[in-house]
Amino acid sequence: MNDDTPGTKQPKGRNRPAPESREERLRDALRANLLRRKAQARARAAKDGEEGQEDE
Repeated sequence: MNDDTPGTKQPKGRNRPAPESREERLRDALRANLLRRKAQARARAAKDGEEGQEDE
C-alpha cells in the first residue's frame, strides 16, 4: 500500500513541538500582560516616591 494520501505528509526539516492549544496561549499571554502591568505599576510608584521626597 502507498501512504501518500494528501494532507498526511509531515513537513520536511521541521521538528517543532505540537502547537499549544488556544487556551494555553491565552493563559500565557494574560500572565505575561499581568506581570508587565505589575512591573509598570511598581516603576510608577517608585518614581512617584522619589519625586515626593524631593519636595521635602
